[in-house]
Amino acid sequence: MKYLSISLLFLLLVSCDNKLRQDSDIPPNVVIVFTDDQGYQDLSCFGSPNIHTPNLDQMAKEGIRLTSFYAAQAVCSASRAALLTGCYPNRIGISGALFPYHNVGINPEETTLAEMLKAKGYKTGIFGKWHLGHKPKFLPNNHGFDEFMGIPYSNDMWPVDYDGNQVPADHKLAKRYPQLPFFKDFEVVKEIRTLQDQGQLTTELTEAAVDFIERNKENPFFLYVPHPMPHTPIAVSDKFEGKSEQGLYGDVIMEIDWSVGQILNKLKEHQLHENTLFIFTSDNGPWLSFGNHAGSASPLREGKGTAWEGGQREPTVIYYPKKISPGRTIDTQMMAIDILPTIAEVTGSDLPMKKIDGKSVWKIWTGDSDQSPHEAYFFYYRRNDLHGVRYKNWKLYFPHKYRSLNGKPAGMDAYQAKYDMNELKKIELYDLSADISETTDVAQQNPDVVEKIKSLADDMRNELGDGLYQIEGSENRPIGTLD
Repeated sequence: MKYLSISLLFLLLVSCDNKLRQDSDIPPNVVIVFTDDQGYQDLSCFGSPNIHTPNLDQMAKEGIRLTSFYAAQAVCSASRAALLTGCYPNRIGISGALFPYHNVGINPEETTLAEMLKAKGYKTGIFGKWHLGHKPKFLPNNHGFDEFMGIPYSNDMWPVDYDGNQVPADHKLAKRYPQLPFFKDFEVVKEIRTLQDQGQLTTELTEAAVDFIERNKENPFFLYVPHPMPHTPIAVSDKFEGKSEQGLYGDVIMEIDWSVGQILNKLKEHQLHENTLFIFTSDNGPWLSFGNHAGSASPLREGKGTAWEGGQREPTVIYYPKKISPGRTIDTQMMAIDILPTIAEVTGSDLPMKKIDGKSVWKIWTGDSDQSPHEAYFFYYRRNDLHGVRYKNWKLYFPHKYRSLNGKPAGMDAYQAKYDMNELKKIELYDLSADISETTDVAQQNPDVVEKIKSLADDMRNELGDGLYQIEGSENRPIGTLD
């Protein structure tokens, strides 16, 4: 009897050890919520005085805030390409924003985050805005996603004027844009024709995301929710209309915060939250010319469409209770290109075969390091123009043109003010540790820093080119085409 008891105890200990080993080997679920045109200050946990975001605030308390996290480019398609491939977007031939009349998209030879995780047995779903090509060849289901529901490009690419009404057939918008399609996988299931239709998007996409979790709770899954909002035209459901102290824009952000809460509640309902890596960030800064229908990048300079801090530094929250200790703020610089390799490390996935630019920042998230794995980050825009470089606490800008309101009144109530085009005529350098608003050029006082960054930029130009200097890069890869 004594020996039997010892044998049973041994078997019990072995069983518990195996169970613990199995639990530790369970790969985490991955959730990314990616907003559109959100400003750095547009969460209460990032300083908004008028927009209340209790769910994201709680996530920040239970996770980490990243205060120097950058989008890879200050415009839609390029930014999304970087997030999903770990590459600077110009490396893979994508710059700016793709339009409905374009017949190009993400190259099938590139490996997306969804494809990487699908190879590890993950179920993958996207509910929101894709914007990496709207032809079937380029749609999400051909790039690693099991499910897609949402719109193929930006929500302002439709034949509707600023007043929210459909334009006549001979209007320039009608000639440029078809009705805004809403997809389920490869099928257009309806059209978004009115602001009322736009106002249902956040709720409808959230409900689909929650349903995806419910249906895949027994499997590891990757859930990608790239909300079309708060890109203009902004709209909100009845349940959030008039709820914010900051008008309609604040209502929209509050509904996105509600969306985050719904997803998190579903994870908690099935005890999945502890082992889920949940990332919240945005594709670029606010579209400032829309005034009260745009967000705030305060205290940063400028906004969307520029390489200044307000164009690419994004409010970012990371939550993963099982592995990331809570309540910390991390100011080490990181970029969206680092998301894919970080998730690869966390999930034990193989990195893409083709070269990527991102590097894992997992040790920074866990607190094991406070040093960026990159010597510098490079800020390209549109025509493959290198506008700026972040090196340690320094940000250097090369001569280039950029848009600005220059203190003029912004637009109001869906109407856009006209930007001025400014020209930076000389190299400028800013010490972001002392001057986050980029008000004082210190290039003359720091010639050694300027030369160091210029050297780094020359190396990158040789690799990825620079349209400003008519330099062709040696390692650029082509965008996908229909040929």
